[in-house]
Amino acid sequence: MDTHLRYRPGVDTPDIKTVYDFTREKGIVRAAEFCNGSGDCRKTHLSGGTMCPSYMATRDEKHTTRARGNVLREYLRKPYVKNRFNHNEIFGVMDLCLSCKACKSECPSGVDVAKLKSEFLQHYYEANGVPFRSRLIANFANLNRLASIWPAIYNFTVSNAFAAGIFKRISGFATQRSLPLLAKTTVGSWFQRHQADLKHERQKRKVYLFNDEFTNFNDAGTGKHAVLLLEHLGYEVILPEHAESGRAHISKGLLKKAREIAINNVMSLREIISEETPLVGVEPSAILTFRDEYIDLVTDDLKLDAQNLGENALLFEEFIVREMKKGHITSASFTTDHRNIKLHGHCHQKAIASQVPTVQMLSLPINYEVEVIPSGCCGMAGSFGYEKEHYVISMKIGELVLFPAIRGKEPDVLIAAPGTSCRHQIKDGTGETALHPIDILYQALR
Repeated sequence: MDTHLRYRPGVDTPDIKTVYDFTREKGIVRAAEFCNGSGDCRKTHLSGGTMCPSYMATRDEKHTTRARGNVLREYLRKPYVKNRFNHNEIFGVMDLCLSCKACKSECPSGVDVAKLKSEFLQHYYEANGVPFRSRLIANFANLNRLASIWPAIYNFTVSNAFAAGIFKRISGFATQRSLPLLAKTTVGSWFQRHQADLKHERQKRKVYLFNDEFTNFNDAGTGKHAVLLLEHLGYEVILPEHAESGRAHISKGLLKKAREIAINNVMSLREIISEETPLVGVEPSAILTFRDEYIDLVTDDLKLDAQNLGENALLFEEFIVREMKKGHITSASFTTDHRNIKLHGHCHQKAIASQVPTVQMLSLPINYEVEVIPSGCCGMAGSFGYEKEHYVISMKIGELVLFPAIRGKEPDVLIAAPGTSCRHQIKDGTGETALHPIDILYQALR
């Protein structure tokens, strides 16, 4: 029992320079060492929870949270290489990490493999170059901004079997996967016209809406409903100037660019966002970057600002529930019709926030009954399910709990899913249309 140990006398823990701030963990090596090998990540979909989607689907130790921590720790401690991250073995165990963040909350040691994966990819790509597809995904917002000049042409291209097939093969996306369409008008453009048409007096209560890149370009209908719903409930809605969320850059490991975006957003919003005037987000993966990654990305002089901003960056559902508790929003504003709703929660929401506010918000209409689907990750996980080598396992993850639960529902039951990727996965996997909880609540207005 005193041989083959993890640690040896006289071997120092290397101090490795990183983009993320790992001060809390005492460095990235110690962050990997948080894994004590307990194996809580080796659970099945029958156990509940989300950690770890790829292990649930494959039952292969290589694809556990534990394996990723172990392999990263071993290579980061090797003293004889210049770039300790430049190993295909690390890439192999990180490849099926969906960055769902479930390990951040469900692992007893709180091993944040999503954070470790992003940092690894940044250094791995510095040695090997950034793949074309990763650049394409990371620049999702800029490409959508360009395509939104002629949305009809873009939508025809990505929905036409021949043209879309060529694009998918060139870019490395699964040919079986449908691609997101652009809205005819962005939320930003619509809001400018909407503001000009408003006739009512300014409301006493003010809220800032984070117009993230997914809502602005793809889910504009939900963005409009968010604005109209808040206004109907007595709030003045403001769309502040800000950059994209940086979620795509973070997920593909382009952390230096993500840091620029985080700094830009913190500096743009720190003076106007407070407990009285919060920043409210539609897409969980976008708004929760303020609460999670931004704090470890910004420079030291912006840490306090980032923390204050994160505390007042709320999911839409969290804001509604907070106002319910203050008595500003009541069931009187909503229908008394009866509806049944099945809810699939977003992974980041489960890990960093909670599904409870979503259930409470959807229960505002007095006869709305909400059932939470005991699903983990939907399997799409941002761009993961679009990538050709990940498509099969993406759908296998969806088949564990989510897809069967939706196929077994009654025809008049609504499906709620706050995540844009989750809604796309549900559509591709079951043919059913899932709605953002905002859309459901907006439709329930008297």
